Amino acid sequence: MWSILFFILLLAGLAYGLEQVIDQPGSVTIDWGPYHLDSSIPVAAAALLTAVAGIVLIWALVFGTLRMPGRLREGSQWRRREKGYAAVTKGIVAAASGDAATAHHAAKAAEKFLPEEPLVHYLKSQAAQIEGDFGKAAAAFQQMTLNPETRLLGLRGLHIQAQRRADVEAAHHFAKEAHDIAPLPWAATALLEHHAAAGEWDEARKVLEENYKAGALDAATADRYRAVLETAAAMQKEDRDPHAALHLAHLALKRRPNFVPALLVATRVLINRNDAKLATKLIEKAWPTAPHPDLATAFFESFPAETNAQKLTRAERLAALAPEAPESRQALAQAALSARSFGKARAALAPLVAEGKTPTAHTCLLMAEIEDAELGPSGPVREWLARGSRAPRDPAWIADGVVSRSWAPISPKTGRLDAFEWAPPPAPPARDGRLEIPAAFQHQAPVPAIASESAGA
Repeated sequence: MWSILFFILLLAGLAYGLEQVIDQPGSVTIDWGPYHLDSSIPVAAAALLTAVAGIVLIWALVFGTLRMPGRLREGSQWRRREKGYAAVTKGIVAAASGDAATAHHAAKAAEKFLPEEPLVHYLKSQAAQIEGDFGKAAAAFQQMTLNPETRLLGLRGLHIQAQRRADVEAAHHFAKEAHDIAPLPWAATALLEHHAAAGEWDEARKVLEENYKAGALDAATADRYRAVLETAAAMQKEDRDPHAALHLAHLALKRRPNFVPALLVATRVLINRNDAKLATKLIEKAWPTAPHPDLATAFFESFPAETNAQKLTRAERLAALAPEAPESRQALAQAALSARSFGKARAALAPLVAEGKTPTAHTCLLMAEIEDAELGPSGPVREWLARGSRAPRDPAWIADGVVSRSWAPISPKTGRLDAFEWAPPPAPPARDGRLEIPAAFQHQAPVPAIASESAGA
C-alpha cells in the first residue's frame, strides 16, 4: 500500500519537474572545436537523460557479461547443495528408521555433493552403525572432531564406541576431552562414574561441583549425588579415619535425611568409639520414616552386653516408633524369639500373617523358627517353610537387576551412580524357585503332601 502511494507521488513529482523544464524559456549552446550546437532546454534535457540511460545500459551489459561465469558456477553449486542437503535429510530419516540400505546410499550421494559438510560425516557414522561397521563409524566420528562445529558430537560418538568395546580408558579420555570444552551432562556423568568406579571420591566430588556450577546438574540431583559420594567416601575412611567418616556421614544425612547407608556408617563409627547411646538415638530418630532391617541389627548390636530380655524391651520401644511397618514387627518378633517370649513373637507377626495377607519369605522363616523353638520339629514348621518357598521376597538393594544384601554407590553392572534402591526383588531367591532353608531346619525333610504342593506352585 505504502509502496504504491510512494510510486504515485514519485511520478507526480517527475511530471511536475518536466512541466517546469518545458515551460522555462531559453536555449542551450554547445561549442566544441569546429562544432556548434544550439538547442532548446527540453531537447537538451531529453538528450542528457537518453545519454545517461545508454551509459547505464552499456555498463549493465558489460558487467553482466563479466559476471556470467560466476553466476553459472553459483547456480551449479546451489543445485549441488540442494541435492546434497536433500540426500542428508533422506539419509538421516532412513537411519532413524533403521533402513540401512537407504541410509548408506544417501550417505554416498551426500558425500558426492557436499564433501566438506559436517552433517555428511554424521550421516556416514549413523549409516555405518546401522550396518554394524563400527570401524567406519569411528572413522566418521574422528573426522567430525576435526571440525569445531561438530567436535563435541564426534567425541560423543567416540565415547559411545569406546563403551561398546569396553575400553574404559578410551571412554574416559573422550569424556574428559568433551568436558574440557563444555560441561555437557553426558560427559559429566561419564567422569563421575569413572572416578566412582576407581574409588576416587574426592575427584568425583570436584567434577560434581564443576558441573553444578556450570548448570549441567539441577540442585536436587546434585544434592543426591553429593550424599552418595560423601557416603562412599565415609565407608572408605571408616576404619582408618573414623572422625572424617563420621563427618562425611553427617554431611550426607543433611543432604538426604534418613539415608540408610549414611546412617549405618554413622552408627558403626559411634558404636566403635563407645558412643552407643548416640547411635541408638540416631536410629530411633530415623526409624519412623526409614525403618530398615540393617538399622534394627545395628540397634541391637549397639549394646552387646545386654540380656535378651533387655533387648526385647528396647525392641518394643523401637517398634512403637513405626508400629505398622513390617520391619518393626519382624525386629520385635526376632527379639522376642531370642528372649523365648513366644507369645510376644507371635503377636508381633500376627498382622503380617493374618487371613488375606501375603507374608514375605522372612516372615515365614520367623514363624517357622518360633514354631520350632516352642514346639520342636512339627507339621507347622514344615508348613511355614513350604509357604516361605513360595512367598514374595523381602526388600533388598537392587541396581539394574542386580540384587545385593548391601548398598553400593554405583551399579556393578553398568557403573551408574546412585543406582541402588531398596525394593522387593523381582525374581525368587533360589534357582528352583524355593527359599533357601536355614541350617537350623535342614534336618527336617518336608512331608510328601507339602512337597507336592510346593512343586505344583
